[in-house]
Amino acid sequence: MLIAIDHGNYAIKTPRFTFVSGLTEHTVKPPMSDEILEYGGKFWTLASKRLHYMRDKTQDDRYFILTLFAIARELERKGHYSPTERIQLAVGLPPEHYGSLKEKFAGYFKRSGTVKFTYKDRTYSILIDQVMVFPQAFAAVVPQSSMVLNTLRLFIIDIGGYTTDVLLLQNGKPDLQFCRSLETGVITMDNDVIRKVSTQYDMKIEDEHIAAVLQERKIYLPEEVKQEIFRAAQSHANDILNQLRELQVDLRANPAIFIGGGSILLQPYLSESPLVGNAEFIDSPNANALGYEMLGEKQLARLRG
Repeated sequence: MLIAIDHGNYAIKTPRFTFVSGLTEHTVKPPMSDEILEYGGKFWTLASKRLHYMRDKTQDDRYFILTLFAIARELERKGHYSPTERIQLAVGLPPEHYGSLKEKFAGYFKRSGTVKFTYKDRTYSILIDQVMVFPQAFAAVVPQSSMVLNTLRLFIIDIGGYTTDVLLLQNGKPDLQFCRSLETGVITMDNDVIRKVSTQYDMKIEDEHIAAVLQERKIYLPEEVKQEIFRAAQSHANDILNQLRELQVDLRANPAIFIGGGSILLQPYLSESPLVGNAEFIDSPNANALGYEMLGEKQLARLRG
């Protein structure tokens, strides 16, 4: 069974599920939670507060536990309850980190032997027998491939939780010689806003408050705090575009596709900027996971002959 997972700094995404990259560890089974995963003698629940940023997500088991949650949700959705389920994972890395971390990332998930865990009181036994790692950002436009195949030069800009990843496509093919990763994702904006609101208004807000304001959802915050968030989003979008210009990424002379949860939040400011010419926005936060799934299916089909 092929399962595609996008391990974001802010959220974990499969083609069909999204949840915050947050975990709480328990030594005993918590009484008031429906979604409990037991693995390695410990109990785990998902948390609304994300983990701290890790450039290398293989440094401890937390992203593996998050992966088990994603796998369990997909197995539950498909009704797969075999004695041992063979899993092929399709995952990804930012283009700039792809070459240096690809093998390490694949090895992190491909544990030796069978992995046993309990999810919602049902016992699962899985064997991760293959891990395919693809370049993030490029994967997200695979479902839109007809849109990019005949474009001479096109930039994919993936604004995620902690990083903004930039990849150049030439005639629809990724140029891995030109890929950059900037630490300008929305988490950096959120941290600045949270500090400023705490200092100026003596108020504690979270990432979720900021996202809700930018998505224009109903939320009970003072109007001056909302305006502070809007100003920060405008400033952050400008900072990203100015840093791209310093990298010789001119979005007036080259079309762009913006992807990622950060692009969705900042779309009004990016699309209206004079520094952006022809740009399209992929509004699904699951775009990378969908791309990993398509690329994984193609790779498995080739291996089967």
